[in-house]
Amino acid sequence: MRLKNYSGIILVALVAFSCVNPPDNFPSVPQIEFESIEFVPVQGPDSLIFGLDFKDAEGDLGLSATDINPPFNAVTYLRDNAGNLITYSERPPEAPDYNPIDWVIDPIINNQTVKDTIWVEQNPNQYNIFVKFFIKRDGTFTEFKWEDPPFFTTFNGRFPRVLTTEEGQAVEGNIKYGMLSSGWESIFRTDTIRVDVEIQDRQLNRSNLISSPEVTLRQITRPD
Repeated sequence: MRLKNYSGIILVALVAFSCVNPPDNFPSVPQIEFESIEFVPVQGPDSLIFGLDFKDAEGDLGLSATDINPPFNAVTYLRDNAGNLITYSERPPEAPDYNPIDWVIDPIINNQTVKDTIWVEQNPNQYNIFVKFFIKRDGTFTEFKWEDPPFFTTFNGRFPRVLTTEEGQAVEGNIKYGMLSSGWESIFRTDTIRVDVEIQDRQLNRSNLISSPEVTLRQITRPD
């Protein structure tokens, strides 16, 4: 993450319970509900914490640190018609200018470090929680896209596996997903914002979309 020299993602809490006898209508595709949103200003990067409740019939929620192979790989390395990696110094006209989303410096490919800057395509399935921000202006919400300049970042991320046992168990629980930045107040100030969230299981089933209420940072600031 890149914003005001420091930003990032933390999992504040994950609580899950296996269901021995889940209801017949327990969802196979993850189902989520909004639970809370809270702003926590501190000395250093501040936290915006989104809470959600989840249910899933198979329990295949969460990604471990070792889940880095397809379909969970971070990027796809783009190649030319001859199968060669596309470097920044030999980029075609349609390639974007350098930015830390579309280009990777000195990547490790097939266990070897490539000492160059390589054109890549981000894989959305590297994440399992997806976050979008909206600002209300003149009565209409417009998406605030962190991926665009000058930030070139995302608050999409991962939460860990909710079960340590074999899959196939229905689960329900709560996730508190914390997003760190030293720029929340300077960017959103007194704006009315909304945060939309989805999650995804390891079969790449995307949940329903949930939204926070319309809030300002002041309204959701945790009391001292």
